[in-house]
Amino acid sequence: MHIDRFSVETDARTTTVDVTDRVREAIPADASGLCTVYVQHTTAGVVVQEAESGLRQDIAAFVDGLVPDEGWQHDRIDDNADSHLRATVLGSDVTIPVDEGEPMLGTWQSVLLVECDGPRTRNVVVTVTGG
Repeated sequence: MHIDRFSVETDARTTTVDVTDRVREAIPADASGLCTVYVQHTTAGVVVQEAESGLRQDIAAFVDGLVPDEGWQHDRIDDNADSHLRATVLGSDVTIPVDEGEPMLGTWQSVLLVECDGPRTRNVVVTVTGG
């Protein structure tokens, strides 16, 4: 198994960051198997989606609209329950097949980190397992 890590700086409360190139850099040139991209946070997610700028804005707006901002029990602690709930829907990881060092993404597919409680520094772990 191969493990690599990188950090991502986000600049807004809800935004997307295309991390596809960083994921490609983390995959060894001779690797084949499965690549898992995992964000080590409970208020951010990872998705495979098109990285077109308008769609990325749409994703951020959609995520914002998933849950009301207020009225949650967790808000008594740190006032970000909405961010936790949004990230729960998104999920913290994606798995992508890899062949000879290349993630087998479709023509329009990219790996996006979705920030739900920024701006922050996010830690991403990339693992590659298999033959």
